Amino acid sequence: MNSHDSKINTVPFLFVLFGVLLILFLILNITLGSVKIPLGEIWESFMQRGDPVFQTVIMQIRFPRALAAVFGGAALAVSGLLLQIFFRNPIADPYVLGVSSGATLFVAIVTLTGCAIGIDSVSPFLLSSAALVGALGVVTLVVFLANKVKNVVTLLVVGLMIGFMCSAGTSFLIAFAEKEQVHSFVLWTLGSFSGFCWDQVVILAIGGGVFLAASYLLCKPLNALLLGEDYARSMGVNIKTLRFVIVMISSVLTALVTAFAGPVAFIGLAGPHLARLTLGTSDNKVLIPAAILIGALVTTLCDLVARLAFSPVELPISAVTSLFGAPIVIFLLLKRKTSL
Repeated sequence: MNSHDSKINTVPFLFVLFGVLLILFLILNITLGSVKIPLGEIWESFMQRGDPVFQTVIMQIRFPRALAAVFGGAALAVSGLLLQIFFRNPIADPYVLGVSSGATLFVAIVTLTGCAIGIDSVSPFLLSSAALVGALGVVTLVVFLANKVKNVVTLLVVGLMIGFMCSAGTSFLIAFAEKEQVHSFVLWTLGSFSGFCWDQVVILAIGGGVFLAASYLLCKPLNALLLGEDYARSMGVNIKTLRFVIVMISSVLTALVTAFAGPVAFIGLAGPHLARLTLGTSDNKVLIPAAILIGALVTTLCDLVARLAFSPVELPISAVTSLFGAPIVIFLLLKRKTSL
């Protein structure tokens, strides 16, 4: 048996391993916390039986939060993978096109100027709606520009500039806001999967599921793009259309997560690299499902750490994901030092 056959045989084993670990972390996210829940109560709660307190904690707080971390992590990891292929840059991440900055600006408008525009109280649904509008607004602009700009580097710079302009607008709003408003706004920008309701989970699951499936349908043209645009053209790939679709899918996936959870750092950067390092392949037919599983797995683990590390104080999810992802970025930069 040659090494190629051996690598093929290990892939199903690794996928099963990732799946088992994901289920394990889901169970831990449900059972562990300020209220310890016995394993048997999980099934009883799913069957609408058992202790009413446990049932409420599981079905209204912990289970939707755990599922949100799964879907959010999967979406960010695949978004990062698409953008790393698109820009041919191993440190590209889902927020590079200004999606996060657009969401943050609109949340800042609602949070920091709510009274001025006639909003007495800011509900979680209103925050999510504002973030989604801001993120999708930037997505629409970036997708439009992707059709106009021929060079991917130029598109990257344009995305960064859009992000800087949105950040500038946010900074102006912070400068004139009250301290209490700034405090609540800063908490949102740190990111969290807490407070997810079932309606938000359903939107994230359906919207994310559709675009994750669409990303898998791009496996062949993405594999061709890895060998260069000229090669991809020779294989019949419409580069302009592919560029449009990649930007749209990655941006919408990022927008959905950012709208409900706030900015979540490094999952989109670290997830794809962990998939490549673990599976030892660049075939997107394998990498995209692997990125989905690893992104979900890492995000679920980080969310568990965020809840338990200093309980009852909860850490921002981005603080934990940054501690996890930053060493990976440093490793990649050191690995590429000869070409920088």
